[in-house]
Amino acid sequence: MLTPPKILVVGFLLIITLGTFLLSLPISSATGVRIPFLNALFTATSATCVTGLTVLDSGTALSVFGQIVMIVLVQIGGIGFMTMATIIALALNKRISLRERLILQEALNHGTINGVVRLVKKVTLYSVLVELAGALLLGLHFFFSLRLPVGQAAYFGIFHSVSMFNNAGFDLMGTVNGPFSGMVPFVTDPFINIVMMALIFLGGIGFIVLSDLIEFPTARKLSLHSKVVLTATLCLVVIGTLVIFVMEFSNPNTLKPLHAGGKFLASLFQSVTTRSGGVATLDIGSLRQSTQFMIILLMFAGAAPGSTGGGIKITTFVLLLGAVHAMMRGRPDVILFRKRIAKDVVYKAITLTLLSLLIIILFSMLLSVTEHQDFLTILFESTSAFGTTGLSMGLTTHLSPLGKVWIICLMFFGRLGPLTLIYALSRERKKDLYNYPEGQIIIG
Repeated sequence: MLTPPKILVVGFLLIITLGTFLLSLPISSATGVRIPFLNALFTATSATCVTGLTVLDSGTALSVFGQIVMIVLVQIGGIGFMTMATIIALALNKRISLRERLILQEALNHGTINGVVRLVKKVTLYSVLVELAGALLLGLHFFFSLRLPVGQAAYFGIFHSVSMFNNAGFDLMGTVNGPFSGMVPFVTDPFINIVMMALIFLGGIGFIVLSDLIEFPTARKLSLHSKVVLTATLCLVVIGTLVIFVMEFSNPNTLKPLHAGGKFLASLFQSVTTRSGGVATLDIGSLRQSTQFMIILLMFAGAAPGSTGGGIKITTFVLLLGAVHAMMRGRPDVILFRKRIAKDVVYKAITLTLLSLLIIILFSMLLSVTEHQDFLTILFESTSAFGTTGLSMGLTTHLSPLGKVWIICLMFFGRLGPLTLIYALSRERKKDLYNYPEGQIIIG
């Protein structure tokens, strides 16, 4: 019998396989010529894993059919295929079994199976409402500002709203500003920046936190999880903005040509998008190396659990800092907002972090063998792929066939998470019937 982690792995593999087949069809190509299999597989994986790294320009290389396939994969990958399947089952008045609830619990990173179906309904409702609001705002702006036809403006609004909310980072601006131009031409456009940052933020804090925020006016309280996520997110965004602003202030290739307001807006946007957004208004390859390394750290931390973002998750990052603080203060427990955190949760955070580091190091070494680039560029691309962020210093479009395979693996591992993969590959765990005697080992 397949366990919930195995079902998640198989489910994502099936979706990627179907997406690869559809993107390989001539109808998916803008020229009518079949997209090479490896490029189709790369694109399908990037879309399903809501990463945003691409070897094809979505706006110029794909037909409307191909773009629709891509954005559907993004939607399924963002909120989860089990969420989609559950909504369909509920619409057909089918009962959700205990086994299906366990799978949903695993997919949504929910603490218990209690209320998991109710959470699925909220996830769907919030996603639809936020994406519709984003599509309306962006569509109107594209119509009035870019003078796009009504149909194209509406289509662009829907595509970019879904892409940003699911932290995928795909865009269609290649048809307007040239291939691979991205959102760079909109670096000083406050409306585009604010709407997209809002979409990335709402998608990245997680559905549990989003539900808490919506119910706050009546409940008048936030869960510990929501407090940690919101506080840490605010801190990282502020720190990231300040570092980018200071480091890039005099850089002639990034912030220097912009006015004061533009400098701040660009710094803020880049700080927000590093959390897993994947779209940039500055040329990432032109940033100073110190800024690029800071972005690597932010991408590694990632978004919140149960969100459309990736990384080791911000709560894991906070628990690591909490463990260090507790050790330095000589305390036996990690305390957050006057709540004691169970030791097994701290152990899980440490395990997840170490496994993630090992995966990134391994694939960075493999990429350094197959790709002729400096190591910082390779490390940046590896972290971006594993963190399902999608920011790039330009390596992805020049990857060798084997390099594409390594990045595909990183995106897949990053979306599912190392622990889910290990649970899926491991045998059924049995509780030990005995304990070993305690030993001593010197640390430091």
